[in-house]
Amino acid sequence: MTAFWCETLLVDGVTVAGVRLEADVAGDISRVQVHAAEAADIRLGTVLPGFGNAHSHAFHRALRGHTHAEGGDFWLWRERMYRVAAQLDPAKYQELATAVFAEMLVSGYTAVGEFHYVHHRENGEPYESAHAMELALAAAARAVGIRLVLLDTVYLQGGIGRELAPQQLAFSDGSAAGWLARWHSLRAALAGDDLLTLGAALHSVRAVTPDAMRDVLAGLPPEVPLHIHLSEQPQENVECLAAYGLTPSGLLDSLGALAPRLSVVHATHLSDNDRALLGDAGVTVVMCPTTEADLGDGIGPALALTSSGCPIALGSDQNAVIDPFLEMRGLEMGERLASRQRGRFTPAALLAAAGAAGYAALGLGRHSLQPGDPCDLVEINAASVRTAGSHPEQLPLTATASDVLRVIVGGRLVAECGQLVGGARPAALMAEALGRLGE
Repeated sequence: MTAFWCETLLVDGVTVAGVRLEADVAGDISRVQVHAAEAADIRLGTVLPGFGNAHSHAFHRALRGHTHAEGGDFWLWRERMYRVAAQLDPAKYQELATAVFAEMLVSGYTAVGEFHYVHHRENGEPYESAHAMELALAAAARAVGIRLVLLDTVYLQGGIGRELAPQQLAFSDGSAAGWLARWHSLRAALAGDDLLTLGAALHSVRAVTPDAMRDVLAGLPPEVPLHIHLSEQPQENVECLAAYGLTPSGLLDSLGALAPRLSVVHATHLSDNDRALLGDAGVTVVMCPTTEADLGDGIGPALALTSSGCPIALGSDQNAVIDPFLEMRGLEMGERLASRQRGRFTPAALLAAAGAAGYAALGLGRHSLQPGDPCDLVEINAASVRTAGSHPEQLPLTATASDVLRVIVGGRLVAECGQLVGGARPAALMAEALGRLGE
């Protein structure tokens, strides 16, 4: 058993003083004592539930600081992204992902959903080990101590009605049946690690045909979390309507895909009917405000989706920014810019989006710091130049990743003051990884 005494703990966005948390050998909370006397435990100051990064593409981090001068839009940026994907192999991917996951961990993310589609060699041929790229990501997460939900992704066509482009061949398993066979084999290969689980993803309605989506839905166990990019760009909506007479949300509804286990990523360009469909089905919407701003995607209808019944989770997506506080603020500030009104989401709602909703979207269960929940915690410096004077409940609006002091995953201290326990510094890991890629 490990015990933590928290001077101040935010539970569901509410400040509670003097909380003692006991973690069992499995890393779950076994006991909570409120207003407990300070004990000879691991003493923490201001503590938040760990953050769940519900949408990441780790290798996109290699583009940070390289694409701004090019201008353009999402589609131009995508061509540069393909060039990075072509450089990856299992060794390089493991090294880069280790650096990215380390940066996430010291920034306060205790869990990450990696939306992974670079499965094979650049020419589409499998590696000698069928799961080489996936196991590289698993090894990276294991090395730093972050929870990983590997959202293994189906990617079968280059666009609606279009063959795969040469730069997309590495993403494809050829068919839904081919992907399902590899997915089930991968699930067995990842079994037995409490911090690693396997989820699933459909890349988008652009990259997977309706028939293939139907086969995937039938072939996946019902408890597995399923994610999909949805209506990130107006062009996707136009092409989907032209091909199927339905919006992307309408197409998923026609296939029976809309359900609480589904998370749709971005959902930036939706009709009123789309929002109603998603909300009625209890679908989670994963928004990635820093990426959506960086790529010029637009401001998604976050508050309207919440009102429709959709939980909102948050992700770092292309990892141009890795900071859960900036994602929370981006969600709120986007709403303010669109509505010209302040206070659209409460700080408690922002914390829920960054924490509990992300964990739920990744199939990780409750994350409310109650018995049976994972003991995943983040200690924040509440007296830094950024946070001094803030009410603890309003730290989502003032803190940044630089204010993260200590990070606990599964009851184990894994990061402290910007570096991994054991001394590894994310900046050094990143410099070495990027040097090997040549980006």
